Amino acid sequence: MKRKRIPAPETPAPDTVVPDAIVEQARRAIEADRTKKPQRCVVCGGECSATSTEGLCWVCRRLKLSAWRDSDTQISAQE
Repeated sequence: MKRKRIPAPETPAPDTVVPDAIVEQARRAIEADRTKKPQRCVVCGGECSATSTEGLCWVCRRLKLSAWRDSDTQISAQE
Protein backbone atom coordinates (compact mmCIF):
# COMPACT_ATOMS: atom_id res chain seq x y z
CA MET A 1 0.00 0.00 0.00
CA LYS A 2 1.19 3.42 -0.83
CA ARG A 3 0.89 6.14 1.71
CA LYS A 4 -0.41 9.49 0.77
CA ARG A 5 1.90 12.38 1.35
CA ILE A 6 0.68 14.78 3.92
CA PRO A 7 0.97 18.27 2.47
CA ALA A 8 3.17 20.63 4.41
CA PRO A 9 1.20 23.31 6.15
CA GLU A 10 1.38 26.56 4.32
CA THR A 11 2.96 29.24 6.41
CA PRO A 12 2.75 32.83 5.41
CA ALA A 13 6.03 34.42 4.36
CA PRO A 14 7.54 36.01 7.46
CA ASP A 15 8.08 39.73 7.44
CA THR A 16 11.66 40.88 7.37
CA VAL A 17 13.05 40.27 10.83
CA VAL A 18 16.23 42.27 10.35
CA PRO A 19 15.91 45.81 9.02
CA ASP A 20 17.41 46.39 5.57
CA ALA A 21 19.81 49.02 6.93
CA ILE A 22 21.47 46.50 9.24
CA VAL A 23 21.69 43.89 6.49
CA GLU A 24 23.35 46.41 4.16
CA GLN A 25 25.80 47.48 6.87
CA ALA A 26 26.77 43.84 7.48
CA ARG A 27 27.18 43.26 3.76
CA ARG A 28 29.57 46.24 3.49
CA ALA A 29 31.58 45.03 6.49
CA ILE A 30 32.02 41.60 4.91
CA GLU A 31 33.14 43.17 1.63
CA ALA A 32 35.70 45.27 3.49
CA ASP A 33 37.09 42.14 5.16
CA ARG A 34 37.39 40.35 1.84
CA THR A 35 39.26 43.16 0.14
CA LYS A 36 41.74 43.67 2.99
CA LYS A 37 45.11 42.14 2.18
CA PRO A 38 46.49 39.80 4.84
CA GLN A 39 49.61 40.94 6.66
CA ARG A 40 52.95 39.31 5.95
CA CYS A 41 55.10 37.57 8.55
CA VAL A 42 58.09 39.67 9.59
CA VAL A 43 60.31 36.56 9.69
CA CYS A 44 59.44 34.43 6.67
CA GLY A 45 57.03 36.59 4.67
CA GLY A 46 54.20 34.08 4.97
CA GLU A 47 50.59 35.05 5.51
CA CYS A 48 49.71 36.12 9.07
CA SER A 49 46.39 35.42 10.70
CA ALA A 50 43.96 38.31 10.98
CA THR A 51 44.25 38.31 14.77
CA SER A 52 48.04 38.27 14.91
CA THR A 53 49.41 41.07 17.07
CA GLU A 54 53.05 39.97 16.72
CA GLY A 55 53.26 40.02 12.93
CA LEU A 56 54.15 36.31 12.80
CA CYS A 57 52.61 33.48 10.81
CA TRP A 58 51.47 30.42 12.71
CA VAL A 59 54.69 28.50 11.95
CA CYS A 60 57.03 31.23 13.18
CA ARG A 61 54.84 31.82 16.23
CA ARG A 62 54.97 28.11 17.08
CA LEU A 63 58.77 28.10 16.67
CA LYS A 64 59.04 31.14 18.95
CA LEU A 65 56.95 29.49 21.66
CA SER A 66 58.92 26.28 21.32
CA ALA A 67 62.21 28.14 21.66
CA TRP A 68 60.95 29.90 24.79
CA ARG A 69 59.93 26.56 26.29
CA ASP A 70 63.35 25.05 25.48
CA SER A 71 65.22 27.99 27.00
CA ASP A 72 63.11 27.80 30.18
CA THR A 73 63.92 24.11 30.66
CA GLN A 74 67.63 24.73 30.07
CA ILE A 75 67.74 27.50 32.66
CA SER A 76 66.02 25.37 35.28
CA ALA A 77 68.34 22.44 34.54
CA GLN A 78 71.41 24.65 35.09
CA GLU A 79 70.17 25.79 38.50
